Amino acid sequence: MKQKFYIATAIVYSSKKPHIGNDYELIYADAIARFKRLSGYDVFFLTGTDEHGQKIEEIAKEAGITPKESTDKVTGIIRSTYDRLGISYDKFIRTTDDYHEEAVKKIFTKLYENGDIYKGLYEGLYCVPCESLYTPSQIEKEGICPDCGGKLNESKEEAYLLNLSKYQDKLAKYIEENEGFLSPIQRKREIVNNFINPGLQPLCVSRSTVKWGVPVEFDPEHVVYVWIDALSNYITALGYNPEKDMEQEELYKKYAPCDLHVIGKDIMRFHAIYMPVIWWGLGLEQPKQILGHPWLLTNDEKMSKSKGNVIYTDDLIDKFGVDPVRYYVLSVIPFDRDGSFTYENFIKKYNSDLANTLSNLVNRTIVMTEKYFGGTIPAPNNEQPPDGDLKETAISKAGNYAALMNEYKVSDAVGEILELLYRANKYIDETEPWTLGNNPENYKAKTDRLATVLYNLLEIIRISAVMLSPIIPETSEKILEQLGNENKSNASFESIFEFGGLKSDGKINKTAPVYLRLDDKKTLSEIYGG
Repeated sequence: MKQKFYIATAIVYSSKKPHIGNDYELIYADAIARFKRLSGYDVFFLTGTDEHGQKIEEIAKEAGITPKESTDKVTGIIRSTYDRLGISYDKFIRTTDDYHEEAVKKIFTKLYENGDIYKGLYEGLYCVPCESLYTPSQIEKEGICPDCGGKLNESKEEAYLLNLSKYQDKLAKYIEENEGFLSPIQRKREIVNNFINPGLQPLCVSRSTVKWGVPVEFDPEHVVYVWIDALSNYITALGYNPEKDMEQEELYKKYAPCDLHVIGKDIMRFHAIYMPVIWWGLGLEQPKQILGHPWLLTNDEKMSKSKGNVIYTDDLIDKFGVDPVRYYVLSVIPFDRDGSFTYENFIKKYNSDLANTLSNLVNRTIVMTEKYFGGTIPAPNNEQPPDGDLKETAISKAGNYAALMNEYKVSDAVGEILELLYRANKYIDETEPWTLGNNPENYKAKTDRLATVLYNLLEIIRISAVMLSPIIPETSEKILEQLGNENKSNASFESIFEFGGLKSDGKINKTAPVYLRLDDKKTLSEIYGG
């Protein structure tokens, strides 16, 4: 029986079209989900949209449509982009789904009946774009939202409050004793030093001045505020409902608790503080890990419409294709530091990594196999010194890749694949297969040596293609197809750890190069004009 792996992203607020900085999260989580499937796990991958709140209410009013009509439109755009990116989610939840709204009502009621929620007066500052309420101690600059930099509005209303202080000591102890619960390590420090140590304040969990939301079951003048509504999606998507007690849905019993929450570092506190408290209030097991990933910046600035530096994913796909977009963001954003996007860097990396290193290796090797062996994969039978180092590098890089992917250090794992491709290109320079193929002296020995060299290169290509499958799945598929049908089926995870999995005597499928170099000046001129 396969080991389960439940991975979830944050659900996107369905008020506007996301940009590549937002969509990085989905690409990153998808790479992890694909890797886990490749390595034999039974994966459940959840994503979706958060569709309630004041911001959506205001957008719909301005457009002269209902909030549901507004979210239907935006959610459709979001799903379309995810599908273009090849996001392999198993379920897409909307917080307007009937089953979710019904479960949220019961969750809120149970927390109230347990004494975790109480009615009081909320007085503080509210950011409409972020759907966030702040106390004065959380604000660095007066009147300015600490997250988005927008204007804060004073808010004073009757509300239901979540008693966070009730669980403060328990949460502090849990985070301290469960080392990998919050990652990377600086996220843990931020949560402990900035929020837990100063003391947890009650959290507003209902609104009486907003109507677009899930009504509080026992007090319909209030709607459930975003964080109980949105955070509950991770369990309602599996069929959880507190009224079912131990008789939960099969999906919930199979996959809960979540193995990995992939979220932006800007919403870490909601998942690292509010979610554990809600889960304890419901009597649920905590997720195994909450990973607050860094941002993709534009010229070292956070993407923002007001700054005019937003880059949309669809535009990048239209210009460069899906896999180059995936490759770029997965290779340039480290595990624990922000990455940056510029068109200049994108084109440079496209040419250096995808065209010069990967595609050139594949194309040269396939062309030589076609030229010298009629497209038949030769059998190796003349090993010489450079071969051993090439094989050792392949096995070493495969092991490093697997370890890094299991630690969710995707950009580092991509680096290991790239180093293997560099080594293969160096091997071509060392062995000079074109010389072996054109030298009539000692024909058989030269031919046997050429067969071994090309076999080794084709095997490196196969191993690399398997490792690339979670990163650039369409490209991986194309490369494996060029190696022939028999070898396309020999693309298991286990096969990357032993050199020689490529079946000789099979026929390759020669096609066009997977990537061609971009003319950087021409491409930049088309983007910027002039």
